[in-house]
Amino acid sequence: MKAIRKICLLLSLLMALLFIYGMLTAGITIWQASAIGFCIFGSIGIGGIQALKNYQYTAWVITAVVSAIIYPAAFLKWGSFDLRNKWLILGVVQMVMFGMGIQMSLKDFSGLGSTGKGVLIGLTCHFTIMPLTGFLLTRLFHFDPEIAAGIILIGSCSSGLASNVMVYLARANLVLSVTVTAMATMAAPFLTPLLMKLLAGTLIQIKFISMMMEIIKIVLVPIGAALLHDYLKRALPKQQRIIYAIAIVCVLYLFMLPSGLYHMMESYFSEAGMQSAEVFGFLIGAFVVGTGYHQLYRINPKIDSYVPYLSMFGIVYFTAVTTSAGRENLLHVGLLLFLASVFHNGAGYFFGYWLSRIFGLDKSSSRTVAFEVGLQNGGMASGLAGTMGKLATVGLAAAVFSPWMNISGSVLANYWRKHPADDSSSESQ
Repeated sequence: MKAIRKICLLLSLLMALLFIYGMLTAGITIWQASAIGFCIFGSIGIGGIQALKNYQYTAWVITAVVSAIIYPAAFLKWGSFDLRNKWLILGVVQMVMFGMGIQMSLKDFSGLGSTGKGVLIGLTCHFTIMPLTGFLLTRLFHFDPEIAAGIILIGSCSSGLASNVMVYLARANLVLSVTVTAMATMAAPFLTPLLMKLLAGTLIQIKFISMMMEIIKIVLVPIGAALLHDYLKRALPKQQRIIYAIAIVCVLYLFMLPSGLYHMMESYFSEAGMQSAEVFGFLIGAFVVGTGYHQLYRINPKIDSYVPYLSMFGIVYFTAVTTSAGRENLLHVGLLLFLASVFHNGAGYFFGYWLSRIFGLDKSSSRTVAFEVGLQNGGMASGLAGTMGKLATVGLAAAVFSPWMNISGSVLANYWRKHPADDSSSESQ
């Protein structure tokens, strides 16, 4: 594998030379193909460089952006199939969140007792600093309303597993990190629509209940399925039998829906009632998926290690489709969006850390809060933009912010790793 990566590095250098040649000779076909080749071979090759291997996933995201800008049509439709299809977007984002949930555990919530103060500070900072900073940036840069709403959206989303990874690399308080991530994820269905209604309600139409239901489907349903799998790992045989019996009933319910039950509910329920019934159906589906996935796990326990790669693929997919759909907007405001991402991300790190210190947290825990505040769940933001049918505008901020968050987070984590905190809270690793 190392030999292949070395070859890819050499090929990436060759592609760089071809790119320069194509630019100098105005050979559009040459520089376009060589730019993508440079990104692809470079993304594979940097995995063999110790100092850069943590950036390999980010390199693939950048590859998706470059490819989508150069060949946008390739990421919009395959034949007559629209890659921006609402249900496809929903399915992919649920896959991303399921991969996130696989890395979580019911034990993550047990840290609340020992890290209560840190969790409260982390959640408060996350759901105030980031949405307010996003709101101020939209006033500073004067983006179009839907693009501005996307900046506020990503600031209003919960933190993701990237923060846990960065905290681990930085050797900060990992127990606090996973607890804040878990609690922020659970709070998102209420707080994200509320913040969007308050801060972005004048930019785009925000339907509070509809957005809350979408977040439940996008976030809580797949993570719930993953946590059910985690529960079954440790459940007693009697408890497992009860879960399997409930799963059979859930399967029967799902089969009844297309057999007339759904149409019957439509004739009796109001629009709000049908929304609730739809979410209930997704929750039933999550129960079935969690149970079914656990059976695959019993056959091959290594499957848990493969699922995160599906999540990474899903985020790369979102990035490519969003970039191609919003290519014209990105070419027009891409630099400003990037500057906004730097300010937004930096404000999260700065205020997350120093407010934690002011409120009495030790350095290790303050570093953790900095990551929890500064890093948002880009997949959740992209998924919500997709379900709103505004991937090319509202989803554009997530496509730009996510790669930068991974780069800045990795740099900061490695810096703090080399400069350990001089307190003892890292015992909570």
